[in-house]
Amino acid sequence: MSEKTFATAINCMDGRVQLPVIHWMQERYGTEYIDMITEAGPTKFLLEGSEDQLVSVQAKIKISADNHGSNVVAVVGHHNCAGNPVEREVKEGQIKESVDLVKSWGFNVDVIGLYVNENWEVEVVKE
Repeated sequence: MSEKTFATAINCMDGRVQLPVIHWMQERYGTEYIDMITEAGPTKFLLEGSEDQLVSVQAKIKISADNHGSNVVAVVGHHNCAGNPVEREVKEGQIKESVDLVKSWGFNVDVIGLYVNENWEVEVVKE
């Protein structure tokens, strides 16, 4: 395991949301590195993905938690997402459902939900 600290984000592949999430998590959790698990429209992917797709996400969380010592996983949705083009209210509901899903997997991590708004600012949806 690295001497540095890690956190994990299930984030969109959209490059506009990477740095805001990384910087927010570094500041909030005092971590140096953020392991990124990316998909186009990650909340839709989590809620509508196949069993094999979800097993893949679980394996990545396991690596981040077990090998990097991550103790927090953020599920992220964002404004103007091409992979999941729904209204903010719908997206926030999906984020909350996705947080509950990831929590149900039983990893020894905190799971939070984040929304990146139209100004590329991170907002907490669920802790």
